[in-house]
Amino acid sequence: MTMTYLDCWKKAAATLLPQALAGQPEFIESLPKPLTAGSFGFAVTIRGEQEGRFAVVLDAGVLDTPLMGEGVDQKAAWNELLREVAESAAGEMLAKSGVKLTVEKLEEIAAENKISQAFQLKTASGAWTILVRDEVRAPKKAETPVAREKAQPATQKADGTASVVSSRPRIELLMDVELEATLRFGSREIPLGELLELGPGDVVQLDRHVNDPVDLIVADKIVARGDVVLVNGNFGLRVTEVAEPRLRLETIRCLF
Repeated sequence: MTMTYLDCWKKAAATLLPQALAGQPEFIESLPKPLTAGSFGFAVTIRGEQEGRFAVVLDAGVLDTPLMGEGVDQKAAWNELLREVAESAAGEMLAKSGVKLTVEKLEEIAAENKISQAFQLKTASGAWTILVRDEVRAPKKAETPVAREKAQPATQKADGTASVVSSRPRIELLMDVELEATLRFGSREIPLGELLELGPGDVVQLDRHVNDPVDLIVADKIVARGDVVLVNGNFGLRVTEVAEPRLRLETIRCLF
């Protein structure tokens, strides 16, 4: 799967936010939730081999906790930190995919109508939602009239002339597509040396408590969460939270 700017932003945020914020909060994927009144955020414009707008909106409650340190203008500090994350993500794109990007024009925003993915910052003192909208894409190549004609299937009329049939996809055609779903109980990063030393009987501790819900993953996206149950001797998932239908359809877009 091709790496996107959002993929690189997630990696940069997971590294930089715990380092920069007090209490070293955990940065994890989450299901989208409504933000409290007074939410705020920042959007940057991306230029280069991929272009578009990338926006981050934070729960207003994050300003009530001095995550940036005591006596600091919290919103201004978030401005600087999120720009640093955005620039780090651009550097990650260059290193991993050879795609050159430039971060420009950071502006303050209050909300976003459409959301690409949701995350949470979790500390011992609270948890705050972060919503992200990713519109960074590779520019579409101009299509010539000949190419458009080839892309449109034609049928023959009764008089022998040809008519072009619309090739717009219909959602009904995707309903029988089979997708691989995976349950994620937790994760952990370990050094290569420790991985090579693993043997029978060793225990690898994950980052999730035994009572926490597990994630249902499709195409690297969380589509639901729930509790593990036994069904006729097999593991199953009792769903307690689901993502919005539009976000679940995003998993299909990622596969094609």
